[in-house]
Amino acid sequence: MFDPDIAPSGTLLGLLQRGRGDGTLHALAAPRAEALAALNDSVLRDPRRDWQVENRSLYYARLYMQLDGGLEEIERHLFHPDDLVDTGEERTGLALAVLGHLAAYGRDAARLLLRSYAAAGSNWRWALDELALRDDDAGLMTLAPAVLARFPETQEGEAELAAAVRDAFEPRPWRLWAEDPRYGARLAAAGEQGSFDRWQRQLRPRGPRPGWSVAEVLKWAQQGLDLEPEEHRHLAAARCLGAVAGPEDHPELLRAARTGPDAARAATLHHLAERGDPDVLDLIEDAVACPLSSEPLVSAAVAAFERMRSVAAVERARVWAPRTDRLGASAAAMLARRGGRRDADLVLAALRRTVREEGPDAAGLWELVDGVGRLGVGCAAPVLRHIYRETSSSHLRGRAAGALAATDPGFAAGFAVECLWDCEETTRELAARHAATGDDRVVEQLRRLAADPAEEDEVQTAVRSRFGPEVTGI
Repeated sequence: MFDPDIAPSGTLLGLLQRGRGDGTLHALAAPRAEALAALNDSVLRDPRRDWQVENRSLYYARLYMQLDGGLEEIERHLFHPDDLVDTGEERTGLALAVLGHLAAYGRDAARLLLRSYAAAGSNWRWALDELALRDDDAGLMTLAPAVLARFPETQEGEAELAAAVRDAFEPRPWRLWAEDPRYGARLAAAGEQGSFDRWQRQLRPRGPRPGWSVAEVLKWAQQGLDLEPEEHRHLAAARCLGAVAGPEDHPELLRAARTGPDAARAATLHHLAERGDPDVLDLIEDAVACPLSSEPLVSAAVAAFERMRSVAAVERARVWAPRTDRLGASAAAMLARRGGRRDADLVLAALRRTVREEGPDAAGLWELVDGVGRLGVGCAAPVLRHIYRETSSSHLRGRAAGALAATDPGFAAGFAVECLWDCEETTRELAARHAATGDDRVVEQLRRLAADPAEEDEVQTAVRSRFGPEVTGI
């Protein structure tokens, strides 16, 4: 199922929200007002499934430049009263990143808008980071009074300032301001406090101490579950078991893995899985199949299996892959990663089943898509095309494109062409290596990517690899 905020893939808005290359091509062919309305909607209501890793900002900024779009809608969004109450980065981050790229392309209005928001907006840190990469020293100096005024000269305010300086993603503005006599002393003190805070954290070790026994490590793991259910101490406890457990402790570890409390059981399963213990596969299956097992224990058991690298684990994956539970999905993913040609049918069956039952945005699709590509499963092309068209994840679409490049003879003249305009640089790089140059648009876009200073080096290297050294102007 798609997120209800994502429009159908066949519409202009749906294409732009997904960051597909066809979104740019359709927008340039559509009436300008319609294209700008869809573009603004995409920028102001971030459509990404994972806004922290998926790319859209350069894709949208390029389209603003091509459509000669104004920034009035972005300005209204940034300075809307909602900015005072909804201070999460996801509300304004995409718009600010788009402005950053527009400023890099020479749009002075974008730079001025970033300055205004850095001085008054709730997500000022993001705006300041964008300016740190694109503004000149004089422009950044004008922001110092407004930014520093956010931190009152009280004990609490100075602590917040120290944290802001310490955690700044782009330190250039803070370093520039520290060189000014008006702010230097205060910022020097803030920098020293940030360094002291890091040192203090390093002096607060938590966890097992030398000399602990297996029983004490398992007890500590269970205490973490009882006190802080989200802490997942079992992973740290598994590492500790690797340091303290000896051959004589093996019976105790097996008992804990079969009948111990959840956190201790999870820690022991991870420990045994990492060592390829011959009993651990049966113990993992028991933990998943038992109706009394808690959700955290099932998750830990599946994760322990996924970390295994032994031949025995792959052999067991062949047995488990037809299962329709989480262990079956995990087994199919292992075969996608490490299986051989004999496993192609199992991986393809899991891919089709996952799409059919969970849709084209299912979390389990990533490795299965990679797997059918790695194994060269030609008959997977239809379902890969479906995932490519319908998923709202630009990362998954890129993986589908990579698999199609390995399985679909028509990829070079088909999807590879539109991938040259995709929002993800890895997908553009793939397209630059595969897109058939019989289409005039392909050569023109390759030249455009090679000349764009905002394009990633890997993409430009791929573009240049398509042309001989005698070709100039690229």
